[in-house]
Amino acid sequence: MEKIEFLILRNLLYNEDYARKVIPFIKPEYFEDFNQRIVFEEIVNFIGEYNKLATKEVLCIEVENRKDINDTSFKEVIHLVGCLEDVPTELTWLLDTTEKWCRDRAIYLALMESIHIADGNDEKKNRDAIPTILSDALAVSFDNNVGHDYLLDYEKRYESYHRKEEKIEFDLEFFNKITKGGLPNKTLNIALAGTGVGKSLFMCHVASSVLLQGRNVLYITLEMAEERIAERIDANLLNVPIQDIVELPKQMFETKVNNLAKKTQGTLIIKEYPTASAHAGHFRSLLNELALKKSFRPDIIFVDYLNICASSRYKSNLSVNSYSYIKAIAEELRGLAVEFNLPIVSATQTTRSGYGSSDVELTDTSESFGLPATADLMFALISTEDLEGLGQILVKQLKNRYNDPTIYKRFVVGIDRAKMRLYDCEQSAQKDILDSGNEDEYNDYEDKKPKKSFEGFKF
Repeated sequence: MEKIEFLILRNLLYNEDYARKVIPFIKPEYFEDFNQRIVFEEIVNFIGEYNKLATKEVLCIEVENRKDINDTSFKEVIHLVGCLEDVPTELTWLLDTTEKWCRDRAIYLALMESIHIADGNDEKKNRDAIPTILSDALAVSFDNNVGHDYLLDYEKRYESYHRKEEKIEFDLEFFNKITKGGLPNKTLNIALAGTGVGKSLFMCHVASSVLLQGRNVLYITLEMAEERIAERIDANLLNVPIQDIVELPKQMFETKVNNLAKKTQGTLIIKEYPTASAHAGHFRSLLNELALKKSFRPDIIFVDYLNICASSRYKSNLSVNSYSYIKAIAEELRGLAVEFNLPIVSATQTTRSGYGSSDVELTDTSESFGLPATADLMFALISTEDLEGLGQILVKQLKNRYNDPTIYKRFVVGIDRAKMRLYDCEQSAQKDILDSGNEDEYNDYEDKKPKKSFEGFKF
């Protein structure tokens, strides 16, 4: 029976459609036989330089000019080239078979490399590289998509307009309204707030609500310990004030957690990194490791919070301005969201002037204005003494790629700090501050004066 390697070389020599589809994915090291590897390299070199298929005569001449083979190998290569005949083969089957062969060879080589690393024989890589090496091998596949042809691909485009986009829904009415139903995949979403206003509370609440939807959640913390984040989520999901959690008897605590586990098929993983020590590269390795060790693939990632991440582009001891550094972190996190096809939610601090402001603007983003330039959704969380007295927090849209940011530009949500929970307010609470986008409601609002508790807000 003809070996797949010989079949591949033969079609690379005579089948142009096949050659152009598979060459980007086949690596020389996939060929175990040295002579086959030589022929493959010469075929690829000729196509790359002259943009046409090689011939037997060309291969013989090019092989003769090589300096890395002896007379015996030369004769064997020439014999191999002479055996390559033009025999038609069904293209779809050939592509599928070649793809499987590439994947099998990639996995085999990855296993051999992993064993080499595990034995301490690689000076450049340590054992932390093994999960990435294996996952890259498992992901080998042929992707022949080279872009969207505007005139020819109109049917796909029309279907995409009417396809319901998968989103992570909020359990808060107005957040769903401003995002048209939730957070889409491949996006970076940022909450802007001052110290102690509720950045972590917001992320813990949303993480809890997503878990109850039966989805997988990864919460990365660089500010608080894993146990402190878990404590906040306990308060939210177990409906117990955070200060009372430590007083719960073990049996009662266990019962509450077991009852919660029955309500969801999702999983929540909390991972702690030292402040300013981890970047998107570390998060990527974590995702690969979780997929391999726990078969865990998150539907959403929370990073608490962006400004205290590191950048994979800049070393920590490198002198770089904060604009470039924070923008790099934001771009790397958004790239991670695109790579793993999920939304990422994070937070950032306000500037000193924005901390006490009752009407935060984009310009109040601390350290770098490059962050709002990169984010898909950015909103401010604003708290004042009056709002605290009402048990509310004000949300103001700053940037929105999902919807018109002038619609529902400001709204309030209820906040229960003891149980680390947010909730929808009654409609009456929105009357004096809501930009609803509804003309009648807006005109009705213009006829009224704001309540005293919101006099500090700009409209």
